[in-house]
Amino acid sequence: MLNISAARRANKQNLELNMAPLIDMVFILLIFFLVTTSFIKETGVDISRPAATTAVSKAKAFILIGVTRDNTIHLDRREIDIRAVRANVERALAENPEGSVVIVADKESLTGKVITVMDACKLAGAQNVSIAASLPKGE
Repeated sequence: MLNISAARRANKQNLELNMAPLIDMVFILLIFFLVTTSFIKETGVDISRPAATTAVSKAKAFILIGVTRDNTIHLDRREIDIRAVRANVERALAENPEGSVVIVADKESLTGKVITVMDACKLAGAQNVSIAASLPKGE
């Protein structure tokens, strides 16, 4: 007669799930998604950019500063004072000296506020400061 409990014990001892290939595959997928994902930096506020026919696409913008229609200044999804722009840009440029600054100003913001932000960026040592614009709808 066949002993069923002994057969079950023998099967339990031989059953083993090797997790190493599964973990390797998970890490390969993780690396794949990290390499192929593009991270988009934003100012954190909705801004209606002015249109310009000469607008060109900029490949990489390290520091984005937003100026809203209410003339508030935003950097890294938080509102900052005009006096703090220079210190924040200096800190960001210390991390990446090659970084460029893009001012994303609303078309209804005051020109004086945008010029003040641009001046603070230049005083912080930014070599490449530009203002964001969008292409006209027809182009």
